[in-house]
Amino acid sequence: MTTVVSIESARPVTEAKPQRVGVLLVNLGTPDTADTRGVRVYLKEFLSDPRVIENQGLFWKLTLNGVILRIRPRRKARDYLKIWNTANNESPLKTITRSQSETLARSIADHDHIEVDWAMRYGNPSIRAGIEALTARGCDRLLVVPLYPQYSAATSATVCDEVFRVLGRMRAQPTLRVTPPYYDDPDYIEALAVSINAHLATLSFQPEKIVASFHGMPKAYVDKGDPYYAQCIATTESLRKRMGLDAGRLILTFQSRFGFDEWLKPYTDQTIAQLAKDGGRRIAVVTPGFSADCLETLEEIAQENAEIFRHHGGEEFTAIPCLNDSDAGMDVIRQLVLRELQGWI
Repeated sequence: MTTVVSIESARPVTEAKPQRVGVLLVNLGTPDTADTRGVRVYLKEFLSDPRVIENQGLFWKLTLNGVILRIRPRRKARDYLKIWNTANNESPLKTITRSQSETLARSIADHDHIEVDWAMRYGNPSIRAGIEALTARGCDRLLVVPLYPQYSAATSATVCDEVFRVLGRMRAQPTLRVTPPYYDDPDYIEALAVSINAHLATLSFQPEKIVASFHGMPKAYVDKGDPYYAQCIATTESLRKRMGLDAGRLILTFQSRFGFDEWLKPYTDQTIAQLAKDGGRRIAVVTPGFSADCLETLEEIAQENAEIFRHHGGEEFTAIPCLNDSDAGMDVIRQLVLRELQGWI
């Protein structure tokens, strides 16, 4: 005898809830504390990522655990203390990324089914925590926003790697989208130009040169096909065109090299030293590869490289802030998000 099961009795016990769209802003990362232990934990996670250091063989592991993590955390902790947000007991990168998330949420509040959160690729809040928070709030669709204007495997790709790892452990996965790099987006170039001009208008001097300093990368990574170098060039060329500057006035450089391999050139510190040696007295430095100010902009550029410039005869040095949570910067992120959410909202 055939048993007939009614549709009503076949329904699951739990009713489906109205679903929402999650937007997760992701930046690089930061130590939880500005001390040797906090920096060591952060550096271990960062430098153990094969997207960052591709050769994770025995020699590297011995070097990392036997030398780098014994020496570097103490020095970098001192650097973090120079820029630390003591009021909130956190790095500026964490403060700014949180504000970007909150500002974005307010700016798209008319779409009442969108939830916005933020995460760090290394450190806290983690990507896993961000995705779990959004899915707990009913999001069955997820837009991940790597906050890097230029794509590289060591930044954007490793964000995706971690997102996929988190989703790989989930039974009910949200549908996923990832925003593309926006290195030559007209809104981004316009925001950079407006930000630079606004900052220069506050100065008591006119810089002879503007140095556009991007985070460095081993040259071998580009030789293997990473598009980062080409995208940095495209950003710089677009910015030159928008501001009416030639290659002699707006100079492309790369900072933050690490280890003994050849990195992308020209190097920022060497360029700045040479500008001073050649008689340059007034320069400005902008960092178009960073969406938010962090150790590399606030300490390495604004302090270390300013000292290098003055040590070699330079007189006036200014570091132009990143777009951060400014109106122009947030408009770039907002437009990017709304464009990539088409069909979902």
